[in-house]
Amino acid sequence: MRTVIEAENTSTADMYKLLTTSVVPRPIAWVSSRSPQGVDNLSPYSFYTVASSEPPIVQFTSLGRKDSWRNATDSGEFVINLAPEWLTDQINRSSAPFPPEVSEFEAVGIEAVPATHVDCLRVRDSPIAIECVLHQTITVGNAELVLGRVVAVTVDSERLADDGLPDFGTIKPMARLGRIEWGKPGEVVLHKRPS
Repeated sequence: MRTVIEAENTSTADMYKLLTTSVVPRPIAWVSSRSPQGVDNLSPYSFYTVASSEPPIVQFTSLGRKDSWRNATDSGEFVINLAPEWLTDQINRSSAPFPPEVSEFEAVGIEAVPATHVDCLRVRDSPIAIECVLHQTITVGNAELVLGRVVAVTVDSERLADDGLPDFGTIKPMARLGRIEWGKPGEVVLHKRPS
């Protein structure tokens, strides 16, 4: 037996809850950006993925035109910081509805350093920062998709595996689930792709 929930008979709020408890786990893009007034913004987004590998493009989705969307649109730049387990409390606190003139870096006490290729900050203690220039924004329903062309990826050298790629066991990425649930890094299993 299955429960059928029809979209046309479900409120927007209830559909959001259903989708965010069904599409799990979701990686977290901890997006840093800078406003035209010079305010450094930092906010987590769990609608996030790789959109293209050639050219390299990542995307996050803003439900509504929030500060990260506005800053990325105005400046044409942003950074996606990996959201590691050891910063979970700060990641969560940075999601509070701060006004645009308040920097989450300062309000939450998150240490920042300049990005290497774009004019905004990155989270100092995040093991990976993906620096982007704005490729495109697309309005889809009540959401704004922000696509960024990757210009540089900086990785904590101590968290690289022997093959030169980030090691999942040491970067410890957190994931969003439904409700107020978060997912910690779990067991890693290996499966070769069939040829």
